[in-house]
Amino acid sequence: MLSTGALRAHLLAARLAGPVATSREESLRSYRLFAARDPRVLLGLDPEWVWEERDLLGLMAEKCGVSADPAHVSGPDVIDPELTLAGLEAFADRLREVVLARAPVLFGTGHPHRLLGFYVSLAEALSAAGCVVLTPAQGRSVDMATRFGVRTYTLDYVRGVAMVREPGVRSPGSVSGAHSHSPLPVRIALDALVEAGEPLPELVVGDHGWVCGAGQLGFEAVGLADTDDPALFVGEAEGRVSVAVPLDDAVRADYYAPLTRYVLNRASLSG
Repeated sequence: MLSTGALRAHLLAARLAGPVATSREESLRSYRLFAARDPRVLLGLDPEWVWEERDLLGLMAEKCGVSADPAHVSGPDVIDPELTLAGLEAFADRLREVVLARAPVLFGTGHPHRLLGFYVSLAEALSAAGCVVLTPAQGRSVDMATRFGVRTYTLDYVRGVAMVREPGVRSPGSVSGAHSHSPLPVRIALDALVEAGEPLPELVVGDHGWVCGAGQLGFEAVGLADTDDPALFVGEAEGRVSVAVPLDDAVRADYYAPLTRYVLNRASLSG
């Protein structure tokens, strides 16, 4: 079993925590946009409270470990590895509870190039433990706003994990998907379950719009988030996201493998 100390060292060495690739400028821009209620950074969340930039900076300092100093405006942002470890433990604890209940789960990612393997391993472990891993609305079209205008994507699943594909690109089931912040895919997936009269998920696992979109609709959701994704941490603060794990969500895909092993062990899903 990977020890907490070994994982902490890995988080820092891989720049999943500590000084990360996400810049302070990117994070502060996201906080400004969130305060202005820009849908590009709300990720499907409709905040109940008023969040000014200073409020968001304070929240992200508490939840992620970024500097709370508004005069700090450049350079790499920072994530406290102790907060990442605590988040991973809470994340794993929730997975364990779902397994004990043999409850249905929905997985989805807006970061398929980086995080697909992490979620696939969890989905396969939960399935082997008796949970139903849901795959609703496969092949459905999703019209999403982009900087090039509205484009139609396709909802697809790879080994139990949902993502969207760019129009006319890739065959179903292949591992390549599109980067997305939109909550529309999870809304379409959940609507499809309702239409078919099938069981709804007891837990949604993912990132970006998958977590915030599900949480906004009242589904329990847990996920990973970077310092420029304040929506998940606001959702956690307001009680609509159960767990938001702070880490860099765009490092090399294989760097997440030790996190997978740690979570599976904490959740009693591996030996």
